[in-house]
Amino acid sequence: MSALTKLTDVFTLNDGARIPCVGFGTWQTPEGEVVVSSVKHALSCGYRHVDTASAYENETGVGQALAQSGLERSEIFLTTKLWNADRGYETTLKAAQLSLERLGVEYVDLYLIHWPANNRIYDDPVSVNQATWKAFEKLQKDGLVRSIGLSNFLVPHLEQILAVANVPPAIDQIEFHPGYPQFDTVKFCQEHNIQVEAWSPLGCGRVLTDERLVAIAGKYGKSVAQLCIRWALQHNILPLPKSVHADRIESNTLVFDFEISAEDMARIDALPEFGFSTFSPYDLPF
Repeated sequence: MSALTKLTDVFTLNDGARIPCVGFGTWQTPEGEVVVSSVKHALSCGYRHVDTASAYENETGVGQALAQSGLERSEIFLTTKLWNADRGYETTLKAAQLSLERLGVEYVDLYLIHWPANNRIYDDPVSVNQATWKAFEKLQKDGLVRSIGLSNFLVPHLEQILAVANVPPAIDQIEFHPGYPQFDTVKFCQEHNIQVEAWSPLGCGRVLTDERLVAIAGKYGKSVAQLCIRWALQHNILPLPKSVHADRIESNTLVFDFEISAEDMARIDALPEFGFSTFSPYDLPF
């Protein structure tokens, strides 16, 4: 059995920060009562790690949920992300401040560049990525963010950041689920002591009815969703499952009472590509 035994067990990042091993995602969760109630329920189920982003347009509701939870700010690991339109040094600094105001907090535990710049939008995307990272380092130095990292950065993008970084990225959050594991990026990150987080660990629901995964999950008396979350954890990857349904929010926490065998891990690893979101950082048009 993995050393991870509960939601509040942690991965230790390369900057020494401790991050709860499963996070509650809020992508596509509407602002207002839906996000407030779902985040509050997640916290009541034991989550202590909440992931949002400026682009999700629900930071205000996430902040309200945290304030209404009865928990101390220090008990919750909070992540948000810089949106693409705000890349660049000065614009990053301003955008971070606006996120803090919407969340109603003095700091976030983790701040991520949501997507790398690409040639479709910028003449010199490498310089944009590097300037944005320098702003992230300043935000960390100024105490507005505790840890800094990336999202959707593949190996070439990671190399661009590492070439100029005084502070290496602590996190790279990528799409990771059965049928789309991006093992090349995972390998690079793990070799460079960058913790990988999995967005869409359930393939946005697209993998949940796959007969191959249904069969494997059945061997353990678990749902495919629970299998996918466990599979990520056994790869030392931090999953960010999301739901707005109370029963599923709770069900997604029940992943610490079984271990996937090496044979079944290999079967899942070897699945052909499916469930891909179609979002590629190389040709993203925004």
